[in-house]
Amino acid sequence: MVRTRIAPSPTGSLHVGTLRAALFNYLFAKSQGGSFALRIEDTDIERSDKKFEKEIFQGFSWLGIIADEGPLEGGPFAPYRQTERIGTYSKYLELLLSQGNAFYCFHSEENLERERKELMAAKRPPIHACEYRSMERAEAEMLLETKGAAIIRFKTPLGKIITFTDLVRGEISFESDLLGDFSLAKGLTAPLYNFAVVVDDYEMQITHVIRGEDHIPNTPKQILIIEALGFLRPQYAHLPLILGSDRSKLSKRHGATSIDEYRKEGYLSDALFNFIALLGWSPGGDREIMTKEEIIKEFSLERVQKSGAIFDVAKLDWMNGEYIRKKSLVELARLCIPYIEDFFKFKIKNSKLKIGDIKKIIALEQPRLKKLSEIGDRADFFFREPVYEKELLQWKSMRTDELSQSLDKSYDLIFNIEFPVSKEAVEKAFFEMIGTGDKGSILWPLRVALTGKKASPGPFEILSILPKEVALKRIAAAKGLLA
Repeated sequence: MVRTRIAPSPTGSLHVGTLRAALFNYLFAKSQGGSFALRIEDTDIERSDKKFEKEIFQGFSWLGIIADEGPLEGGPFAPYRQTERIGTYSKYLELLLSQGNAFYCFHSEENLERERKELMAAKRPPIHACEYRSMERAEAEMLLETKGAAIIRFKTPLGKIITFTDLVRGEISFESDLLGDFSLAKGLTAPLYNFAVVVDDYEMQITHVIRGEDHIPNTPKQILIIEALGFLRPQYAHLPLILGSDRSKLSKRHGATSIDEYRKEGYLSDALFNFIALLGWSPGGDREIMTKEEIIKEFSLERVQKSGAIFDVAKLDWMNGEYIRKKSLVELARLCIPYIEDFFKFKIKNSKLKIGDIKKIIALEQPRLKKLSEIGDRADFFFREPVYEKELLQWKSMRTDELSQSLDKSYDLIFNIEFPVSKEAVEKAFFEMIGTGDKGSILWPLRVALTGKKASPGPFEILSILPKEVALKRIAAAKGLLA
C-alpha cells in the first residue's frame, strides 16, 4: 500500500511551500488508495514552539488536508513527534557506530567554520573529510569521556556513484566524494535531519517521499544511510520550486505569507486548496476550477512539472472570487458578517440595518468580491456617511448648475416614492422621469451622491436597501458641495 507523509518543523508559521508539499503527499496517497501521515520534526528544542505546532494542525484541518495518522490521530506507528522517538534514533546510531559506518568527530564548530570558509575562498566544495574517521571506536570513546561531547558523522565511502530514479525528474546521480563525512547527530540523543528522517520513514513504512527540489542534495546522503542500515529504499519525487511573478524564489515581497494570514484575509479553503494543487501540477487541458474530489481522482506525479511553479497572487484572487460566487447567499452572509463587524467595530445586531438588508448588501457585492476582507471597504457607504469629491459628481461635461438640477430631480422623485422600495419599482420610476434623455446625467451624480465612490453597485440596488431619509440626506449633502 502507498504510504506518504509530511514532516513539518514547528519552528515558524505554516507557509505555502510546506502546505504544497503536504497537499501533494495527501493527493498522491488518496489517488492511490493509500495512507497519509503527519509527523512533527521537533528535535530543534530551542526553536520549536507548541503554538506553531497548533498552527500546523489548524492550517491542515482548515484546508482539508486530513491525516490518517499523526500526533492527534494516533496510528500504528506512534509516536509521531520526533522528541518522543529518541530511543529509536539512539538504537540505530549505536548500530552504525558498531558497524563502523559512523564515527565520533571532535572538531569544534569554530574549526569547522574556518575550514568551510577556507575551502570556499579556494573555490572548492565546502565538504568535510574528517580525520577522525579512521580512529578506533574504543579510542574515540575514551576521548569522548575527556571532551564530553562529539558529533556523530557518517563514514562516507569514497569513489561511489549514488543513483536514484526521481518520479518527477528521472535518473539523478551523485558522486560520494562530493558529500564529505556528513553529520548524523550531535550525540546519541540529538539526531539531525538527514538521519532522523531516514529512521522515521523506515519505521513508519513510508513508500514515497514527496518533497521540494531543495531536498535533492539530501537524497544521496539519506540513501547511504539507508544502505548502511539495510533499509528498503522509498521512491522519491522532488517538486519544483515555487517562484514569484518575477521568477525569483517566492518571498514576502511576492505576497507570500502564512496560511493563517490567507485565512484571515478572506481566502476560502476550497479556493486555496484548488490553487495550491495547481502549483506545479496540471490535469491537462485548460481546466482550473476543480473540486477536491476531482483533483484527487486526476492527480498523478507524471503530470508534475520540472520547472518552477509561479505563485500568481492575481490568479489566486480571481480563483477565490470564482469560489465566492458559487456560495449560496446564506453561506456567504455567514462568512462575511465577521469581516463587516471587524471593519466597522460594531455588532450587526446593534446596527440600524436588519439581517435581511445585510444579505442584500452582500448579494450586491458578491459578483465583485475577490476576498471576504474586501466586503467592509466595498460596502462602507451602507454603514457610514460617504466622503465626497466634488469632481467625482461630474458626468461628462455637465456644468455645476446642471449637476445641481440633476440632484434636485433625484431628490424630488425619491421624496415622493414610498419606502421600502424594490429595485424594479425605483428603476421604473426613474426611467419614466428620464424618458429619452441622457440616463448618465441623472444616474451618475445620484450614484456618487449615495456612495461617494467611483465604482459601486447601481443606484437602484442601493435605494432598495438604504432608508429613505438617509438617501435624501446624502443627495442634499452632495448638492451642498456644488454651492
